[in-house]
Amino acid sequence: MTANLVNPSTSVFRLSPLIRITLLSLYIALTVPLPFLAQVTAAPIPPSLLWVGIGIGLVALYAVLTERVIVDDQGIQVAYPLWVPRFFRKGWSLAWSDVKELKPRTTGQGGIVYYFLSQSGQAYLLPMRVVGFAQLVRQVQAKTGIDTTDVRPLAQPWMYFILLGFTLLLLLVDAWTISTALTHPIITNS
Repeated sequence: MTANLVNPSTSVFRLSPLIRITLLSLYIALTVPLPFLAQVTAAPIPPSLLWVGIGIGLVALYAVLTERVIVDDQGIQVAYPLWVPRFFRKGWSLAWSDVKELKPRTTGQGGIVYYFLSQSGQAYLLPMRVVGFAQLVRQVQAKTGIDTTDVRPLAQPWMYFILLGFTLLLLLVDAWTISTALTHPIITNS
């Protein structure tokens, strides 16, 4: 099943595990070598400070990736767990009766995203990276009467598989970089 059912009329759609794993792995691949390189090069920023920053960044990224879309008979809601501070990611909710239309917008990279437009003219981004996106779109169409036959996800799974593959290669390079950094003496700036 693509969505978790809280009760028969409520569906919960979570971010795709492929996307979560890929983005968390990429973050780790890009940041973990930094404290080791800072130590080897005697950088002015202490490695311990870099580890703290990496930890904070990892928690922040994980918080963003806990997004879930809740659909019920009353409306649609984007929510986060209680441990995610509202000032960081507050989410939104929109009653079905308040949905005026679903409007496409072109992204800077040439893709298309969709926004719900409310009766008051406010825009809400349709989450497109959830497991069961096709089911979500069918529910939107059933609740609003808006034709969603042309609505497709922004990124296809094969794109994330390619990114994950390159991330795994980067992690191999990271392992070599870290082992090299740990086996060579500190370079002094003189």
